[in-house]
Amino acid sequence: MLNASYSRYLLEFKRPAGTSRGVLHTKPAWFLQLERADQISGTGEVSLIPGLSAEQPSEVEPALDQLCRSINEGHANPHSLELLPGVRFALESALLDLEGGGNQLLYPSPFTEGKEGIPINGLIWMGDTSFMKQQIREKLEQGFRVLKMKVGALETELELQVISWIRSQYGSHELELRLDANGAWSPEEALQKMEQFASFGIHSLEQPIAPGQWAEMARICSEAPFPLALDEELIGCDPEQEGVRLMEAIKPHYLILKPGLLGGFAACSRWINLAGSIGAGWWVTSALESAIGLNAISQWTFRRNSPLTQGLGTGAIYRNNFPSPLSMEGSQLWYREETGWDLSLLHDPSMH
Repeated sequence: MLNASYSRYLLEFKRPAGTSRGVLHTKPAWFLQLERADQISGTGEVSLIPGLSAEQPSEVEPALDQLCRSINEGHANPHSLELLPGVRFALESALLDLEGGGNQLLYPSPFTEGKEGIPINGLIWMGDTSFMKQQIREKLEQGFRVLKMKVGALETELELQVISWIRSQYGSHELELRLDANGAWSPEEALQKMEQFASFGIHSLEQPIAPGQWAEMARICSEAPFPLALDEELIGCDPEQEGVRLMEAIKPHYLILKPGLLGGFAACSRWINLAGSIGAGWWVTSALESAIGLNAISQWTFRRNSPLTQGLGTGAIYRNNFPSPLSMEGSQLWYREETGWDLSLLHDPSMH
């Protein structure tokens, strides 16, 4: 018999985070806790980014209320419930944590033993050119050799100046550049914009146009001067129901998998299988989760053996994150078991 409960928590950014959906100062999070009779408990995080997630913030607590009531009334198989993607991710993570003894050890591996790290790209936040150059310098000094940079928010000329500045110091054989447009361009302008970036040895571009325009995205993918990746296109899309149709229609070169927004690891595994069926690659990115969600995603990602650099370097962005074994060292994410977990903030009323 399980006892289920949840708590709300407000994550606070150390410095404002410029995204394609405006500047974020805080991010809401909810944590589902499942406790057994022997007092072992598992914790999972509801991952939600307002305006990007398939669900609205106002839907989360009613959904968690219903889930907890169902579990506490003895529902035999909570996996069979129809759940919001963020809540499904939390439930899957909490059950895995519970099975592992409640120590946030979901997928034991050489990563959780501290023997191997996960190569991570350096994420460059949006801002003016001097701020972006400052971040790039810092990432390069830390040893990053894969950078992800947002485009489509500033004037294209300014973005081109920053990328030209990068390439004046590091050639494409020394530094991999990934771009992310977050759907900022119109179908009419996307190819022309990409042609302007093409001479700078771009590895790939995420989501050039807004999701839901399959025919236009298919045309752009077939004519693009460098590989394209789907990101927002997958959010709210059921891989079982629509996945095959989407992949065959668009034929992307890569998929960007956000387990927290796509409904968890089972859903992402289905997307990986679909990518393989058309010869597409994939990598995993976090969606600004706390250490709890990032830990679950990182452990799962390591076990999937992707040969590509992952997008999991967001652990140090919060002022009030949970102390955890996750540690960014150079351009790799490591798990240092000796650091241990401290989830006491979860029970601090002032943080809710």
